Amino acid sequence: MSGQSDLVVRSDEDGLALLTLNRPDRLNALNVPLFEQLRKHIQDIASDKSVECVILRGAGRCFSAGHDLGDIAEGEDTPSPGWHSETLRMMEKLPKPVIAAVHSHCYTGALEVALAADFIVASDDAKFGDTHAKWALTPIWGMSQRLPRRVGIATAKRMMFTAETVRAEEALQIGLCEKVFPAAEFHNRIIDFARVIMENSVFSHAANKRLLEATDAQALDMGLQWEIMENEGIGPDAHKRIQAFMKK
Repeated sequence: MSGQSDLVVRSDEDGLALLTLNRPDRLNALNVPLFEQLRKHIQDIASDKSVECVILRGAGRCFSAGHDLGDIAEGEDTPSPGWHSETLRMMEKLPKPVIAAVHSHCYTGALEVALAADFIVASDDAKFGDTHAKWALTPIWGMSQRLPRRVGIATAKRMMFTAETVRAEEALQIGLCEKVFPAAEFHNRIIDFARVIMENSVFSHAANKRLLEATDAQALDMGLQWEIMENEGIGPDAHKRIQAFMKK
């Protein structure tokens, strides 16, 4: 499937792009070389019209144990300030749905990566946490912005201040993830879920992502006006879809 240098592996299945974090011997700990490959895949997918949906997942025992502490201790050599955050923002703005498929560990930097997806789907053995405070660190990949938008500011504070582990059932309850599937069936269930999304219009998905992005946390009246004035209209597949429905 890949060589040792493939720290993020891409495989495509009929319009579905699967990106796999591939450092299983290090629990997919996130370092600069891995992020460089992730960024390249994101750039390629952005211009690849054959891709309708993206799943981001981890190889081996877990999604990712988080930012590689060894790299932090040694002092990372990044291409530019904010480079990690910029890479995740590029993924977040892809004009197609991105699903983070989280099994087992998803801590700190890994959670920041998952939060940059449109939403998280978890296996029932998933464990989430933000341990920045445990190591006297502060977030620079987006935790302080995306986590409260996902779960609310009080719950975000609880997770950030306590560094406690949130298991899949609670993650579903607080809105951190959107669905939980049994670990034994996780791969097949996540693929099936992505296929449900892909049954709908790629035009609508891209337009809806742009609309939600532009109006997030804005006043309701401003958002309503934006929806009207910046509406992208009817997609090229609209008539075909409606006619197929009418024939049933």
